Amino acid sequence: MTTSLKIDFVSDISCPWCVVGLKALDQALARVAGHISAELHFQPFELNPHMAAEGQEITEHITQKYGITPEQAHANRENIRQRGAQLGFKFSTADEPGGGRHRIYNTFDAHRLLHWAELEGAGLQRALKEALFTAYFTDGQSPASHEVLVRVAGEVGLDAVRAREILASNDYADDVRERAQFYLSQGIHSVPAVIINDRHLISGGQPVEMFEQALRQIAAAG
Repeated sequence: MTTSLKIDFVSDISCPWCVVGLKALDQALARVAGHISAELHFQPFELNPHMAAEGQEITEHITQKYGITPEQAHANRENIRQRGAQLGFKFSTADEPGGGRHRIYNTFDAHRLLHWAELEGAGLQRALKEALFTAYFTDGQSPASHEVLVRVAGEVGLDAVRAREILASNDYADDVRERAQFYLSQGIHSVPAVIINDRHLISGGQPVEMFEQALRQIAAAG
């Protein structure tokens, strides 16, 4: 008998630990396949809701926001790069040709497209989320760029013309703000936040083993 779990993955496109958390969760779900299945929904969270359209240089942003040195910021990025590599995801470094994320961007429009993609069904939200992570963290492209967003949407099977129309309008803006505010009101102030069956919270980019243990315990408890 397979136990089905509802998982809300609260995250932001510009959050590297969200990539780590998603990849670890995926591997944990693979380990429990046949016993536990998951219905996964990606929920919006903005790490930098007031970020200007042009973004901000990443080291400058991190040192200002968290009060750390450039050396500490570099060490943190290297730790994330290694965690990603262990899970099969490539975080490009700034010195690679065309690679590396040099800036932090506003991600509100990306969240609007993700909301639309969920309505379109057939795994399109998941495909768009992963493609946006790759575009930003591996290819160094801006998730605030409408050209990038439209192209990536088309590449995963969404209607590129409709994507462009959404971005040129305010479609789904209220929906995204409402969802984001809901999770803030529930005490979610850092991501990733993995909420299982609307009751159990797992915070951060945890190891595969930790996700696996939690999935098994929650499924067993019914």
